[in-house]
Amino acid sequence: QVQLVESGGGSVQAGGSLRLSCAASGYTYNTCMGWFRQAPGKEREGVAIIDSSGSTIYADSVKGRFTISKDNVKNILYLQMNSLKPADTAMYYCAADTTSKWGCRLATYAYNYWGQGTQVTVSS
Repeated sequence: QVQLVESGGGSVQAGGSLRLSCAASGYTYNTCMGWFRQAPGKEREGVAIIDSSGSTIYADSVKGRFTISKDNVKNILYLQMNSLKPADTAMYYCAADTTSKWGCRLATYAYNYWGQGTQVTVSS
């Protein structure tokens, strides 16, 4: 069983930065983990993922601005978000895939554990 708890969300002005954290309990050391987001009225979308070797994949919309990382000692997943835009406003979710059924991919269906989310609001 895996539990994921996000923190670090908040309200910032455009151009600002935030760092999201996701504290994981349970076995996540050889899993794919990622960040997803969902804006009101929109489907949940992938933001960034990281596999057990540290390889990463980013959505085109956040490349060059967001950085995903993982502290394997503390079992915490991070998302550093810089140059934030109003379009980044959403609920951000941490997810883990413990099945390896789909490989490590930026798709919601590939993840079987989810956190409760943390809100990020970017004002212009």
